[in-house]
Amino acid sequence: MTAVGDHGHPAPGAVSGDVTAAELRDAMGHFATGVTVVTSVGEDSEPVGTTANAVTSLSLDPPLVLVCFDLASATLRAVRGHGAFAVNVLGAGQEHLSANFARRGLAAAWDGVRHQPGPTGSPRIEGAIAHVECTVEHTLPGGDHEIVVGRVQHVSTNGNGAAPLVFWRGRYASVTS
Repeated sequence: MTAVGDHGHPAPGAVSGDVTAAELRDAMGHFATGVTVVTSVGEDSEPVGTTANAVTSLSLDPPLVLVCFDLASATLRAVRGHGAFAVNVLGAGQEHLSANFARRGLAAAWDGVRHQPGPTGSPRIEGAIAHVECTVEHTLPGGDHEIVVGRVQHVSTNGNGAAPLVFWRGRYASVTS
């Protein structure tokens, strides 16, 4: 891959060639992201969830968000089956929830996690600083991930002005206002 500057010319210092996953992860780690837990309901009607920072607002009219899931994700399978999901935006001090839902195949992920179903039936995690509930609008292939575009059906915030949980350069970072 060659970095391209203005007018399609190679950017100064650009290197041509294959970029490794480690190189891309390192470079993208310099982009601070918020941390969410995306939740849905599995075939057995049990809650499922995964930590995600590949989440973004896509459109205000219509209201759409974009979430990227690893192709092997159990949460992706649940979202496909349920047709809906909730984005639970984590606040500062909720690193434990981020770490808990980042573990693959952890059957006890929901132990001790207070939650309730929202209007779409997807779990809303108590204490999250915002909830964005969506129905699946459409999906797109994205390499080793699937891109899910959700139509926002309901939003809420906790209104207490809590700082977000932010991930930057491989660790949690604090945000000051």
